[in-house]
Amino acid sequence: MAFGMPGGESSASVHGRPIDLEHLSRQTIGDRDVEREVLDMFVHQALSVRDAIVKADLAERLMLCHALKGSARGVGAFPIADCVAAIEADPDNVALITRLTRLIDEARDFIASFSR
Repeated sequence: MAFGMPGGESSASVHGRPIDLEHLSRQTIGDRDVEREVLDMFVHQALSVRDAIVKADLAERLMLCHALKGSARGVGAFPIADCVAAIEADPDNVALITRLTRLIDEARDFIASFSR
């Protein structure tokens, strides 16, 4: 599978986009159907994390962050990956959790804008 070694550890979003589409294309070998499927799964996961993270206990919060970090790096959502990495280091930081919510919503809206 293309996500075996996601790479892309950098934090900068490409051209201000929440998803690095060039990275995603490399990961999916340019298959647009796979890209759509992977992005749909990512959005579902990210929204689930967004909805659960505030009420999660410490262990669950860390688990949610770790799982989302890997998925975010795989699809090229590097700002989200960096934010959840920061939450892993400081899990009670409300500002980071608020930022994560905003980043997830931005990524969802960005993906929806070209998935219509």
